[in-house]
Amino acid sequence: MRMLSIGLLAAMGAVTAVSAQTVEDIYVVKQAEGLPTVSVGGTVVPYKEVTLAAQLPGRVDYLAGIEGDAFDSGDLLVSLDASELKAKRQALLAQMATADAQLRNAGVQYSRELYSPRSRTSPGGMGVPNLFDQFFTRPMEDFIGDRDQDAELSADLFASSTQIQEARNAMMQLQAELRALDAKLRDARSIAPFDGVIVSKFIEVGDTVQPGQPLLTFADVEYLQVEVDVPARLRPGLREGAMLRAELDVPARPRSAADAMNDAGNVPVRVAQVYPMADPQRHTVKVKFDLPKGVSEPGMYAKVLVPDFNAPARVNPVVPRTAIRYNGSLPGVYVLDEEGNPHLRLIRVGEPTPNGGVTVLSGLRAGERILSNPGPGIATGWSQGDRSSR
Repeated sequence: MRMLSIGLLAAMGAVTAVSAQTVEDIYVVKQAEGLPTVSVGGTVVPYKEVTLAAQLPGRVDYLAGIEGDAFDSGDLLVSLDASELKAKRQALLAQMATADAQLRNAGVQYSRELYSPRSRTSPGGMGVPNLFDQFFTRPMEDFIGDRDQDAELSADLFASSTQIQEARNAMMQLQAELRALDAKLRDARSIAPFDGVIVSKFIEVGDTVQPGQPLLTFADVEYLQVEVDVPARLRPGLREGAMLRAELDVPARPRSAADAMNDAGNVPVRVAQVYPMADPQRHTVKVKFDLPKGVSEPGMYAKVLVPDFNAPARVNPVVPRTAIRYNGSLPGVYVLDEEGNPHLRLIRVGEPTPNGGVTVLSGLRAGERILSNPGPGIATGWSQGDRSSR
């Protein structure tokens, strides 16, 4: 009588376990559809990133901020001490003023020689008054061939024009030196080329830098990308604008550990750029994927699921993510037997699918029934699974 009552209670418990599950809670394991994917690891990088370097030697006298500080395009980030360059510029401006005066004087002398030649007004060699010299001495010199006033006038005009040209050349040279000096003064200031933040800095105020020495790294972190080296055999599955899936190491939100493992930071990504040439040593192609805003940070690890056109059709079964429960670090699902009793079975999970499922590498086979979203109060036994599905 006692054994009969125990068996009755067990049967009633089995009926209770079956009746507790509705039709909506039961999921029939299906075969995966579509091409298989390969998980390729990459790094989250800023959309734009520049390293500002010193263009001339000097001492750092201004640093705008530290890592994480944001600046607008055109803001001053780093400045070197340019006192010596400013002093040279003032001296150069003074030389330019002198050259300008010489140029104007040469122009006046040319005009004087053109309208009042010295060859006609200068006194002769006989020491007589100028009037007598002009009407008697010069005509006699021209007559006997000792003097040619036209030749003297031409020579004086040529000398005056030469002085004008020399003054112009001197001004042009000083202007070129001023432009070169202004370029050095510009290089003493590092300006933000776009809106962004300081990612890393390599100097402090008071440091002495040399040409080519990095000052800081500036990046646009509002828009991020995943940079991945994809094996060359996967290149046919990528085209610009195509949408894929990626798994990111995102900061944990308030949720359970199991949900965090199920989610795994799965986000859509878009193929932004496919490099035209493969690495001749690694035989990989660099690809960049656009990320949604606010889902990650630069430098974090990411995995992109790239379709493999060369692989055979996918044969692994697929289950909903909500069906997987983690016992410690071991994933498992609740499989229903012929009587409808749930049994916890350990499985080996594969890659996520775009529709919210997860492929199962071993432990399940298509056609088996599992609980799609088992509750916390389910009591089960253990199941070793079907060896043929492993």
